[in-house]
Amino acid sequence: MKRIFSGMQPTSQLHLGNYLGALKNWVDLQKENDAERLFCVVDLHAVTMPYDHKQLSQATLEIAAAYIAAGIDPKKSILFVQSHAPEHSQLMWLLATMAQMGKLERMTQFKDKAGKNTERVGLGLFAYPVLMAADILAYKATHVPVGEDQKQHLELTRDLASTFNTRYGVDFFPQPEPVIAGPAPRVMSLRDGTSKMSKSADSDMTRINLIDTPDMISKKIKKAKTDSDPMPETLEELEGRPEAMNLVTIYAALAGIPKEEVVRQYAGQMFGSFKPALIDVAVNHLAPITNRMNELLENKDQIEDALREGAVKARKISSPILAEVQKIMGFTK
Repeated sequence: MKRIFSGMQPTSQLHLGNYLGALKNWVDLQKENDAERLFCVVDLHAVTMPYDHKQLSQATLEIAAAYIAAGIDPKKSILFVQSHAPEHSQLMWLLATMAQMGKLERMTQFKDKAGKNTERVGLGLFAYPVLMAADILAYKATHVPVGEDQKQHLELTRDLASTFNTRYGVDFFPQPEPVIAGPAPRVMSLRDGTSKMSKSADSDMTRINLIDTPDMISKKIKKAKTDSDPMPETLEELEGRPEAMNLVTIYAALAGIPKEEVVRQYAGQMFGSFKPALIDVAVNHLAPITNRMNELLENKDQIEDALREGAVKARKISSPILAEVQKIMGFTK
């Protein structure tokens, strides 16, 4: 059976890039009747970098609320918190015995986050991809929606699955396939069209958060960086204009139309005239999600119940798989 797994960290508020690059795609995947879906709040990953421990549980609830508000239905998908399923951590250690140091050292994300302090960062950041592999393999997931920046980690997951199967002479773990889809796999910063929209950017004006009010969305789009040239007649003519291309990409993704159609519709207009139209599209699309998030967070019991039930369902899958791994490795008969 096709089994889909993906997750996000509860490090801070989700933004438009998270929504268009991943969350909206997850919602669309719920239309597939031949697949089982697990969507996780990966809180164990969140503690691999400095974080506010007093806010972790609240951030976890907020991310879960965003999942549900955006359209993840706990009745159609399994929604749970990573730390509520200890099989992730247990399988991570077993896989760590097969993970090669050299491959982990070459992980781009590790080098980016560690910077020049690779000898001072914690083991958690270094071993992050092994835990990600355990997240996926604990459910024998066959498909993993990932962003471009996670493809390298998924390759390690495939390597570890292959290493396990070869070392123990079994055909146990599948080779999970990446699913890179969504209307806008890469949404860029509103202030720099060459940088990806990020939760960690210093300025809040670089991103549209899912909790932003209509006034905040309007202000951010009005101040979004563009250039002095009008909208061209073809999409190809937008090449080399990253900020303009980013706004067209956002409009198209939120409106559910091709970027080519956006360009044709607004050809010849200056971006000062295009921005109000983008504001309307963004507010109309995001306001219901924001409102639903706020409703859920006012009734946290509803979120906690869904996460609790999701963890039970998740463990019904992961527990037997971990037990079989332990048997194959010789821990049990």
